[in-house]
Amino acid sequence: MSDTTKILPRSAVNPADTWAIEDLFPTDADWEAALGQLSSRTQDIVKYQGSLGSSAQNLYKYCALETEIGELIERIHGYASRRYDVDTTNSTYQAMLSKATAAYVECSGKLSFSSPEILAIPDETLDRFYSEEPKLEIYRRSLTELRRLKDHILSEAEERLLAAAGELADAPDKIFSMKNNADASYPPVLDDEGRELPLTNGSFITLMENSDRRIRRDAFRNLYRTLEKTQNTSAALLSAQVSQLKFFAQARKYPSTLEAALNVTNVPVSVYKNLIQTVHDNMGYLHKYMALRKKLLGVDELHMYDLYVPMIPDVDVKIPFEEAKKNVMEAVAVLGSDYQAILKEGFENRWIDVYENIGKRSGAYSSGHKPHPFVLLNHKDTLNSEFTLAHEMGHAIHSYLSNKNQPEPDADYVIFVAEVASTCNESLLMQYLLKNTDDKKVRAYLINYFLEQFRTTLYRQTMFAEFEMMINEASEQGVGLTADYLKELYHDLNAKYYGSDVVIDEEIDMEWARIPHFYYNFYVFQYATGFSAAMALSQKILSEGAPAVKDYIEFLSGGCSKTPIELLRGAGVDMDSPEPIERALKLFGELINELEELTK
Repeated sequence: MSDTTKILPRSAVNPADTWAIEDLFPTDADWEAALGQLSSRTQDIVKYQGSLGSSAQNLYKYCALETEIGELIERIHGYASRRYDVDTTNSTYQAMLSKATAAYVECSGKLSFSSPEILAIPDETLDRFYSEEPKLEIYRRSLTELRRLKDHILSEAEERLLAAAGELADAPDKIFSMKNNADASYPPVLDDEGRELPLTNGSFITLMENSDRRIRRDAFRNLYRTLEKTQNTSAALLSAQVSQLKFFAQARKYPSTLEAALNVTNVPVSVYKNLIQTVHDNMGYLHKYMALRKKLLGVDELHMYDLYVPMIPDVDVKIPFEEAKKNVMEAVAVLGSDYQAILKEGFENRWIDVYENIGKRSGAYSSGHKPHPFVLLNHKDTLNSEFTLAHEMGHAIHSYLSNKNQPEPDADYVIFVAEVASTCNESLLMQYLLKNTDDKKVRAYLINYFLEQFRTTLYRQTMFAEFEMMINEASEQGVGLTADYLKELYHDLNAKYYGSDVVIDEEIDMEWARIPHFYYNFYVFQYATGFSAAMALSQKILSEGAPAVKDYIEFLSGGCSKTPIELLRGAGVDMDSPEPIERALKLFGELINELEELTK
């Protein structure tokens, strides 16, 4: 068992607690060789320039070679990214990631001829090609999807120019990552005995859950007041991110950055705005929850640093990683032995990088590579960390099943459905834990945690989505995204969402400066839509059993073979309506009432 209070240098971490990066490339030298191979294969594909519409065979050979190159790029960039993320201070892997990104941009530029050529093929000619070359059929969906975007594909020269700008476009995200992960340094917090508690991006939420209010307050102030010292740099970074999104949206003839982002995955803009409106219409639940939190904590004023601490006292829940794995395994038993077998393989064959170390990227994620996904954690032996494990392995198994059951062109599921499997796992874990406790206090503690999932995922991520939409709209209208403007906007949103029972401390005005998802191009709203869909799916699985499980596994195996809305409809959820969001929020209200009863 590792001591999660100690943050070690990467070189001192037990290899058993690290992911098997050698499954991508055995050594850095093998990675370098693959980088050379990529250059060679890219030269081979350029030979097809000018001939994609000449024959079915040429089009198929091009598509097959492009697929091979895509898989090679994914492994090259994935290896460098995974190496970098576990030690962002390592200059060797900083350089490798830069080389991988440069290779990707160069390759994209050389392949930029293909989209205009494919778009120029007449419909009747392409239909004939499918008959003449049956192997081309596996590319029908991806070719059709490309042609759907015809109005936003430019000339060959323009596409090459946009591809060349890709490395510049990545700069805000890269600089933010360096600032937030490699260079971030916050004053430690002292406990009552004068011992230093390290304050990092990884440990911040753990400190926010501390029962000592003074420790929570000091951590809150130390982090955000430190961020405020570089507020103008942070504002310039976020402004640069929005500017590059605006540049690409305008270049591709989209009316807005929001439409540009969502159209790529074939998600209507109405889904995004419907989420925000539905949450606005149900803000009363969150305000009621804040009033209950204030009452149960017994405070005269509820501050922003009081939002994460458990409301149920005297429940000391410490969950080592081995126990967390056991609970997650048992919780997903309802999904069948095949699903559990994949989970076991991930646990036993080092798919996971478990603990925080010096320089490691904060947070958690799953990256869906072949031959298997890679999951990054910063496990802290908390209930939150247990749910993070369930969440990220949900992502991982979604990737694994899609890669296994779909041809390469259809294997990579789009981001709109990306948060469904992860959150469904969390819901199943919660139902399992609630079912297996008779202790009234423990049940109240678990419901408290579940309520926090609603607050942080459905409400908070929607607030993030609204902030992201508003800063993009402001930029499109010529408003400068200064630090003062961003702080005021963020403060007002917090006041709107949390209501009159919460003191909106001025430090929270800087929170936007530490959120990496604002560099992900309208990603965050999918946490909230995915959460809503997952609530509906988990209830179907638990109430209907085998038929619902079958539909759900088919959804996980679907990749991008259908539109995301169609894939979810096949599993029994219609995200084109407010109904799943309203149902999830109604459940939130019912849980608030139950906790109120349990704590009388």
